[in-house]
Amino acid sequence: MLLHLDASARRPSFSRRLSAAFAAHWRAAHPEARYVYRDLAADPVPHIGQAWTELCDHILEHGITDIARYGEAARTPAQRAAWAIVEPLLEEVVAAEVILIGTPMYNYSIPSALKAWLDQITFPKMSLAGRSIVVTSARGGAYGPGTPREPYDHQERYLRDFFAGHFRIEDVTFIHVELVNALIDPALAHRREQHEESLAAALQEVAR
Repeated sequence: MLLHLDASARRPSFSRRLSAAFAAHWRAAHPEARYVYRDLAADPVPHIGQAWTELCDHILEHGITDIARYGEAARTPAQRAAWAIVEPLLEEVVAAEVILIGTPMYNYSIPSALKAWLDQITFPKMSLAGRSIVVTSARGGAYGPGTPREPYDHQERYLRDFFAGHFRIEDVTFIHVELVNALIDPALAHRREQHEESLAAALQEVAR
């Protein structure tokens, strides 16, 4: 199964374009496989609340590491309401072989819509090892290796650390298109060609 998520607030976004291209290639190569799509910007996942923290504390206190047993933590009406949000999200993640995330860089990091989804599905000492993650991203500037803004890239660094540290997933691929602001910012107009080269390379990588 491919679980496909988009997080950009922009409908005609580059991260959406890349994720859609990847999904199309993947589905063509796996015509019998299940495909699930979530638009985290258009249909946002709620932020976690007090009842979610109680679920998390119960799971940690009782040493529950089997995801199938997480529902045991929902004992009060508020906890059961919190679990009703978590359960379908977790079921999709557990069922997925590949998780595809289309996300822009916002303020050097990720959109709050994506962070809310990550918070809802993440519990202590859980493992999603064996799955693959592909992240297609768009950045307004240039944040690649050796660029002046490389130290400010808290998008890829955060997600890579998160997937390894919380999910135990090491098979993570990032495909970036950079300098998208060159299309609208007069100060970056001289770098439009670099943006076009970045986009072409990203689409090639998606197809590969």
